[in-house]
Amino acid sequence: MYEWWQRGVVYQIYPRSFQDSNGDGIGDLPGIISRLDYLVDLGIDAVWICPIYPSPMADFGYDISDYRNVDPQFGTLADLDRLIAELHRRNLKLILDFVPNHTSSEHPWFQASRRSRHDPKRDWYIWRDAKDDGQPPNNWLSEFGGSAWTWDEDTRQFYYHAFLAQQPDLNWRNPRVREAMFDVMRFWLARGVDGYRVDAIHLLVENESLPDNPPNPDWHAGMSPARRLLRMHTADLPDTHALIPEMRKIADEFTARVLIGEASVPVERLKHYYGQALEGFQLPFNFHLMRTPFEALPIASLIRRYEAALPPGGWPNWVLGNHDRSRLRSRLGGAAQSRLAAVLLLTLRGTPTLYYGEEIGMGDVVVESDAVRDPWERNVPGLGLGRDPCRTPMRWSAAAGAGFTSGVPWLPIGGNLDERNVATQRDDPSSFLSLYRNLLALRRAEPALHVGEYREVWVDEQCLVYERTQDARRLLVALNFSDTSCPLPAQEPLRACLSTHAPVRTAEQKSTLLPFEGIILEPCN
Repeated sequence: MYEWWQRGVVYQIYPRSFQDSNGDGIGDLPGIISRLDYLVDLGIDAVWICPIYPSPMADFGYDISDYRNVDPQFGTLADLDRLIAELHRRNLKLILDFVPNHTSSEHPWFQASRRSRHDPKRDWYIWRDAKDDGQPPNNWLSEFGGSAWTWDEDTRQFYYHAFLAQQPDLNWRNPRVREAMFDVMRFWLARGVDGYRVDAIHLLVENESLPDNPPNPDWHAGMSPARRLLRMHTADLPDTHALIPEMRKIADEFTARVLIGEASVPVERLKHYYGQALEGFQLPFNFHLMRTPFEALPIASLIRRYEAALPPGGWPNWVLGNHDRSRLRSRLGGAAQSRLAAVLLLTLRGTPTLYYGEEIGMGDVVVESDAVRDPWERNVPGLGLGRDPCRTPMRWSAAAGAGFTSGVPWLPIGGNLDERNVATQRDDPSSFLSLYRNLLALRRAEPALHVGEYREVWVDEQCLVYERTQDARRLLVALNFSDTSCPLPAQEPLRACLSTHAPVRTAEQKSTLLPFEGIILEPCN
């Protein structure tokens, strides 16, 4: 018996950019509710929404000042309750972001902590004395640039922050912190939330003795300055792995809930986030498809490595895009490649996560310097690290504001609006949207695609072919990663269920894959 999170597809919404209901240019919860029937028609199973909690928005919601409410720009707690009810009425699930590593510097916990060295909440965060020369305690770097330590003049100590200075790290070695955060988990789970995507879990605990991180011998100009050092003492530590089963116990107090962990670690390290007896995250995010060259041989090699690295019984998952990475169309080089990527993502064994807008072929949008909102780009300009281009508003129509807002959008809409929008693509059988709808419908109808076994059949420099099987049902997925046609390996007579080159090509054409074609085939008998 498979759980819903094994059978289903997760759809990520960046709430500022999905649908604005009140004309302020910022997406909100009522806006999401108004678009739920679109998600049903698309064919996804669960919605993951980035943070909607009260926040000063220094990092657009990942700096939380109140874990138990909704930021007014997104709506109200009643709106969130209504969203949960409306999703469940449509047999969809809701996954919220849980941000355990840090709070906002405006959170009452941190305000108390910085009031005095003797405050009961002082040890809820990581405070340390300066070195004898007044410098920070060590060389640790913030992910967003600069030192990871900020001096507090009033209490004459530094505090640690893996991200912005406005995002001080919680001290998870403190049992009172753990209990407070577990109570936050219970608060939302009791309201009907179906699970959490747990943010930056690999950074949760640091080496208590604060040794310097060593230099990264592979760092070069153009990389993030934070990568000058290897995160030996600040990421992926055993003490973090020991805390994950405690989170899982909280989720297991409720029925059929899922925990998805954001752990940016090597493939072979992901097993630690499942837990020794699968008592950790059900789905530690696998980001490696985003980092692998979009070529047949490297992708086949990654699939083998990942499948081999899974613990016994561990369920795989795949991610090709999110709110931190360039969109598929821009990253992979064009429309044909991103259509091929859709077939790859939705036919591999495991749970896929789909980023909003990919289903209509949205690309990165140029954001001029005076319109930049992302703190990473502001802190480290000129390196292309900014995430604004992939967070721009959803395009619902070719009308002014793209059907997203009647006001001024918080980020620019971008060009190619006539083609890249839902209304234009809805009834076009060759559109991105039709491809995604057909893929998702086929995946849902075919257990071989959503829970079946995976077997590599053929791979060369151009083409990857694999088989998905469940009981007697067998489907073949063939992907051409090149810009030239290539022959399919010799097989028994096959017919196409779906092709990226819509409409589905006729049977006598199936001996060859067209450039960047992805095709799903079934035996003729």
